[in-house]
Amino acid sequence: MRSLDHLHRVSPPLLSDEDKELAKAAQRCIMASLDHARAATITLRTDEEGSSPVVELPPATLRLIGQLLGALSEGHTIVLMPGTQELTTVQAAHLLNVSRPFLIKEMEAGRLPYRKVGSHRRVALDDLLAYAKEMRARQRQALERLAENERELGLDY
Repeated sequence: MRSLDHLHRVSPPLLSDEDKELAKAAQRCIMASLDHARAATITLRTDEEGSSPVVELPPATLRLIGQLLGALSEGHTIVLMPGTQELTTVQAAHLLNVSRPFLIKEMEAGRLPYRKVGSHRRVALDDLLAYAKEMRARQRQALERLAENERELGLDY
């Protein structure tokens, strides 16, 4: 999967209530195993030959799988893509839930790294996620300042 356009064509798995319960149980088992182990093994059942392949996974991978199972069990849609994936300005604006002109202003002000491909701007997903985290931190600080100003002025609502 090279482009986000292809991802839009992928349908999320439709999980039955039983499948959701199985995913939630698997998540609980994985997360519990992370409390006590450096690595864990997963045994896959086979029906015909009787041999069960065993897969050993590092804790970070198990944590990711556990988080995915938890999100799936709650009915959330999951999208996986490499951090090096480059997004167009339209895709990046949709991901941040901002307008494209605002995003371009942020890029041109130097607050969001980008590169040009011909006349088109591209932003790496890693850079976009870092920008989003910084943007949320700035928003929290602004809200804290507003709340402090409200307390100082005695405007308790």
